[in-house]
This record gives sequence, C-alpha cells and structure tokens, in this order.
Amino acid sequence: MWIERLARFGYATKGFVYGLIGILAVTAALTTGGKTTDTEGALQTIAAQPFGKLLLLLIAVGLIGYTLWRIIQAIKDPEDKGSDFKGLFQRLGYITSGLIYGGLAWTAFKLAVGASSSGGKTKQDWTAQILAQPMGRWLIATAGAFMIGIGCYRLYKAYHTKFRKRLDLRELNITQEKIIVNISRIGIAARGIVFILTGFFFIQAARQFDPDEVRGLDGILQTLAQQPFGKIILGLVALGLIAYGIYMMVQARYRQIETGSNSHQVISS
Repeated sequence: MWIERLARFGYATKGFVYGLIGILAVTAALTTGGKTTDTEGALQTIAAQPFGKLLLLLIAVGLIGYTLWRIIQAIKDPEDKGSDFKGLFQRLGYITSGLIYGGLAWTAFKLAVGASSSGGKTKQDWTAQILAQPMGRWLIATAGAFMIGIGCYRLYKAYHTKFRKRLDLRELNITQEKIIVNISRIGIAARGIVFILTGFFFIQAARQFDPDEVRGLDGILQTLAQQPFGKIILGLVALGLIAYGIYMMVQARYRQIETGSNSHQVISS
C-alpha cells in the first residue's frame, strides 16, 4: 500500500539525516576544523554537494511521507492507543512529531529550489515570546520537564528493548539480530540523552528568564564539546546519533506496519 511505502521511505529519510548529523559531529570531535550541526544544518550541507538539490527533493518527499504517517498514527490510531488520557497524549505526540518533520520537509524543499531557509523565528525567538506571557515561565519549564520525561522513557525503551517485538527480524540469523538490536538500543539511548539535555536547557531558560539558554541539537553538541573531555563526549554522542540513524533504517526495513485501526503491530519510534 502507498501509505506503507511512504512510511518506510520516511523512516529511511529520517535515518539518513540523523546519520549525517552524527558523521559531521564525529568529524568535529576528531578534527579542529569540524563543526557540529542540527537537522537544518545537515540539509544545508547536502545542498552544497554535487546533485545536492536533487537529493534534497528526495529528502523532502521522504519527510512528507514520515509526516503523513505520523498524522495517520494520530488520527486512525493503528496502534490502538485508545482515547483515554494516556492514549490521546501519545497521539498528540505523533501530531507534534509530524509538524516538526513537516517543517523540516519544507526547509528541504526551499533549499532544493534555491530559496533561503533563513528568516524564520528561532527557538530563542519563540521562547522569548512565551516567556513574555503570563505563566510563560511555567509553560517553558513544563515543556522542559516533558522533554526530560520523553528522554527518560527512551532510555527505558532502549534498556528493555521494547522496540524489538515490533520488528520482523525472522530473516536474520541470531548474530545479525543481536547486532541490529544492540545498535538500535544505543541509538535510542543517545536520542533519549539529547531529549534530556534539551529539557534541561528549557528549564534553565525558564529559571533564569533567559531565552538564550534554549539549545537545539547543534547547541547541545557544541556545549558537550566545551566540557572537560568534551571531544570524547561529543564523539560518543555522535556515534549514538549515527546508531539512531541506523535504527531508523531498521524501522524502514523491518518494522511491521499496519495502516488500519485496532492493530497492535506498530509502535512509536
């Protein structure tokens, strides 16, 4: 079905982007001239390469596919999350994820056609606007706590390999399966650590009433690099992001996807 194909292409595209971010971060950890980047920076790096604009168009299509799949997850509820508070909260998370990667798809498209991707509001701009509102500091702090919660859940998910039962790995031998599962665990854990650090900086922004405290992925990687043994820490997190990219590729290939409702065959990744 076309929905399943779009979903798989979307997972693969997301994996490619995060793999590239990880590779660039490894380069920054091993050399003095390398620079860390985030998802938009990865797209800009692609745009500067031969045939980069064609690749960006493919990435835009893939991210649109991922966005549509997230929306289907939220509306049709193929994972049977239900309509209680917990289920609605998880389905809202799918919508949020879809909007984020839909925005990234738009950025990829603009870069592909030669339009500037700059000029939009940054995370700091949005944070400053929210902080200026009544209860704004509490909203930012709550968002930070939510991100930390997501990060902790990802660590739990990695430790207990909760993702394993949703993958059809029957065609692999035991050794191949163990390698894939362990790489996936590392990737999920690394993504969890990024979420926890992001949440921490949001809470710092609320506590200090300073929107500049907010960090995106690039800012987090730069902050890690500036710590004692920062290059080593950055390198480890970078390898984790590469592992997360591989995990997304695994999802693209082996995930059991059911687009109908009341199915227990899929899980959020």
